[in-house]
Amino acid sequence: MRQQAGKERADVTNPISDPISIADPAGVAWHLGHLTSRDPRLLPLLETVGTVLPRVNPRGFAGMAKVICGQQISVQSAAAIWGRFSAIPGALDPAGYLDLSEEVVRASGFSRGKFLTLRAVAEAVAAGDLDLGHIDGLPAEEAIARLVALRGIGPWTAEVYLLFCAGHPDIFPAGDLALLKAAQHGLGLDARPTIKEMVGIAANWSPHRSAAALLFWRYFAALKQRESSLL
Repeated sequence: MRQQAGKERADVTNPISDPISIADPAGVAWHLGHLTSRDPRLLPLLETVGTVLPRVNPRGFAGMAKVICGQQISVQSAAAIWGRFSAIPGALDPAGYLDLSEEVVRASGFSRGKFLTLRAVAEAVAAGDLDLGHIDGLPAEEAIARLVALRGIGPWTAEVYLLFCAGHPDIFPAGDLALLKAAQHGLGLDARPTIKEMVGIAANWSPHRSAAALLFWRYFAALKQRESSLL
């Protein structure tokens, strides 16, 4: 149960002090409770969507591979490519991946850019320059900065990895179009916020920004069923 943990954490505003993960439903609910207390504007959104569940992917190299696989393509296409890629022997291990030829990886559906991006990650892990387990526990901005220093890793990839693979509690991918559309509708804004504006809005939700992102994604999904203008 999370009730006792919540009472013991008087330093909840510190995003690094033993943060509660969003990798399980209780963790998401805990963060949403604090989030809606901080910003009551989000209560109607939560009432609209009901229960908000976590989205959990593998941690470490395998998780990063899955996020890179899904860059800039549809969910359906990503799932098909991931099914083929993950079945390649050694593909989900950094050393094993480095033994694979570009031809083998690209045959699964990876572009050359994605092949090279994941190779850069594998090389950094193999050389000891990248410890994903350590990065998972860093403050949001520092963790993102470490990841975007790698070839082909942009803010969206870093943020989605930290949110869905590491269960980091304080990530908001402000460049995600669905989140921007949901924020405009849910917060009653006159126009869709820019990425910079969304970063500023989400800053007020720290250290619960990941729960806010999950809430807005769920809210967007609910709105899509009713309003085709959001598609």
